[in-house]
Amino acid sequence: MGSKTPQLHIFFFPFLAQGHMIPFVDMAKLFASRGVKSTIITTPLNAPLFSKKIERSKNSGMDIDIKIIKFPYAQAGLSEGIESMEPSKEMGLDKISQFFWATSLLQEPLEQLLQEFKPDCLVADMFYPWATDAAKKFEIPRLVFHGISFFSLSASACMALYKPYKKVESDDELFVVPILPGEIKLTRKTLPDHVTQGVENFFSKLFKAVGESEVTSYGVVVNSFYELEETYADFYRNALGRKAWQIGPLSLYNRGIEDKAERGRKASIDEQECLKWLDSKKPNSVVYVCFGSTVNFSFAQLKELAMGLEASGQEFIWVVKLDKGNEEVEWLPKGFEERTKGKGLIIRGWAPQLLILEHQSIGGFVTHCGWNSTLESVSAGVPMVTWPIFAEQFYNEKLVINVLKIGVAVGVKQWVWVVGDFVNRDAIEKAVKAIMVGEKAEEMRSRAKAFGEMAKRAVEKDGSSYLDLDALIQELSLRHSR
Repeated sequence: MGSKTPQLHIFFFPFLAQGHMIPFVDMAKLFASRGVKSTIITTPLNAPLFSKKIERSKNSGMDIDIKIIKFPYAQAGLSEGIESMEPSKEMGLDKISQFFWATSLLQEPLEQLLQEFKPDCLVADMFYPWATDAAKKFEIPRLVFHGISFFSLSASACMALYKPYKKVESDDELFVVPILPGEIKLTRKTLPDHVTQGVENFFSKLFKAVGESEVTSYGVVVNSFYELEETYADFYRNALGRKAWQIGPLSLYNRGIEDKAERGRKASIDEQECLKWLDSKKPNSVVYVCFGSTVNFSFAQLKELAMGLEASGQEFIWVVKLDKGNEEVEWLPKGFEERTKGKGLIIRGWAPQLLILEHQSIGGFVTHCGWNSTLESVSAGVPMVTWPIFAEQFYNEKLVINVLKIGVAVGVKQWVWVVGDFVNRDAIEKAVKAIMVGEKAEEMRSRAKAFGEMAKRAVEKDGSSYLDLDALIQELSLRHSR
């Protein structure tokens, strides 16, 4: 349980999307395991996604709870039942801005809770920039949680400060990110429109507010560990002058099978069945393919991915997210499942990703480079095929390939909102072969496993993340005792 500290009370307020809620729940549990009273703030339809996990934590002696506030879907013009930002037929791009607006209406109920319970700290998601002002009303320090790496935080800050994309002649011309260590090169195509076009719209205003609230907040907590990106952790704190604590990898605090299997939604496959299939495979022989909870591929892309996987000759686990009502649509090449029977396992829906990545048979991971997935892969010692789509994923790709040298790019060139730039089967086949059996595969796997060992040491007693969390709790305890 860790040493007792003065009884701090911290609110944890995740953004309402799976990729944000999952690390937030891990983080609330982590603080609770160190003697802090932890309260997670969420909405009625999101609470059941992690209530069993919280109940298990309470039964083990942790002081952890959930407070529920209503989601104002009607005020924002959203359909009843939409309380999570997962793109689908009901949640298209036209509805995304409405959803963000709805989340801004959560300020008033949050302030009511802050006034009633007067916690010692509010850890709020980056997408609640207004949370800094809300906390200040009650003299409560607000910590920002971005859910991304020091590398991406630093690169984003450098982009905002120097705007190097304005100095190139075309969308395809490479430029170096100014002052960022490592001579990292990007193109305009790999940046979102709201950054490069200079047009003031909903998203440009949102990210401007996010940046401002980060600077005016008490500090930033980062789901990473020092040994992974030491140069960028130092750069973010020293060169950019940001106050930050690294406390990850948060996924590694899930020790039991149940906690690992139940991160996020309930898996669409029995975890024992999945592990039994993996047990039948040789070490490092299976490539795992998954693109997170938000990416929507066209049926044409899914077919192309299937053909690329088959042509690679590698055994695979492939997680496919289909919209409701599309499960029966013919999206696989004719005869694909018969031809790959025994060699491939398709999971339609949600997968127990931690259990899969940690299995010895997994030799590579084809990923969209979301930070949760990237860090989970690093922690498991698994090299990656990088297939970024949107958000900060192109930055993560640069970290994986250029800095850590534990990945192969599939060759995506264009930032596209949740849909994905089209990648042909030849590129997929080539990248999968390179990560699994290519001439540098063993070298990358060896480097990845070394980072995985560092990750595990970071969260153990006296590890870098363990000590940074201690420092944060002690600092908050001093404020609490005044």
